[in-house]
Amino acid sequence: MIKLLVVDDSPLMRRLLVDIFTEAGGFEVAVARNGAEAIDLLAEVAPDVITLDIHMPGMDGLACLDRIMVTRPCPVVMVSALTAEGADETLEAIELGAVDFIAKPRGALSLEIDSVVPALVEKVRSAAGARISRTTRLRERVRARAEGAAEPKPAAPRRTAPLAAPLPPEGLVLVGCSTGGPPALDALLGNLPEDFPWPILVAQHMPASFTGPLARRLDKLCALSVQEVTGTTVLAPGNVYIGRGDADLVVTRRAGALAAAAAPSSADHFWHPSVDRLVASAMKSVAPERLVGVLMTGMGNDGAGAMTELKALGGTTLAESAKSAVIWGMPGALVAAGGATIVAPLDRLAAELLACFAR
Repeated sequence: MIKLLVVDDSPLMRRLLVDIFTEAGGFEVAVARNGAEAIDLLAEVAPDVITLDIHMPGMDGLACLDRIMVTRPCPVVMVSALTAEGADETLEAIELGAVDFIAKPRGALSLEIDSVVPALVEKVRSAAGARISRTTRLRERVRARAEGAAEPKPAAPRRTAPLAAPLPPEGLVLVGCSTGGPPALDALLGNLPEDFPWPILVAQHMPASFTGPLARRLDKLCALSVQEVTGTTVLAPGNVYIGRGDADLVVTRRAGALAAAAAPSSADHFWHPSVDRLVASAMKSVAPERLVGVLMTGMGNDGAGAMTELKALGGTTLAESAKSAVIWGMPGALVAAGGATIVAPLDRLAAELLACFAR
């Protein structure tokens, strides 16, 4: 039985969430009307996971989340509005340690909530098993390492197959992630130099209103230039291209040059932007030996099939290890399929990616 604490100042939202998780089964649900009440209930309820509204009177969701992560770290799923302001606040919450977020329906809550129930229940179930101790304040820990702070030596990456010859001068890096992805992207991209030799394309499962703010945030934090792909965009080295949410990111050619495009989401894929579709499209335009796939934290198995095929055809694939992944669904599926060339913890992925160009 999963102990769930629902924190929301709206009586209607509390009732709807209690009904949803009670009907889903496997949840023991408690409620709090505001942030202060949630803090008071932490010891009594001992929740396995918390859903936390961002906008509440008094102690808002961000302040409450910060207190939770300091006093009793626990997987937290934020409840956010699908607006630019909501996206910025949600990304701030993920920086503070939230595992994932739920987007509130745009219309009348009681009428539209059914459209998000399956994803909502799956997200909260997955979050309950998240490795919170490895993700809390992840960006601060990564920066501390960069500044030379003493930390335990990370585990050596586990190779499942030998690497091929050094990579040719032109190619693409294809990155996929979902739950826990924003701080993982921070750690990966933030440790790459501005003269990185290949373009990097990222499929991060997110709504459309969130991927633009994510790209702008990463652009400020990384030496690389980061942008959201909203139309056909010619690719250049030293640049990162974030797929637009609620669409798919595909690789194509424009006047002979490699380009990325935002394509309408495919019904053949459950999550968007689809990692499988990104990798499959890249293999149609670029020789597999000129592609590197990186699959990081996220629930489900998106990307595992296409990256396994990529490796079989001569490409290189990196999977985040279970030691660091918030949820080891996507990279775990790649490893289980025998499709990972290298398995390494998050704090080693950037080094392993750079090493592909030095061998």
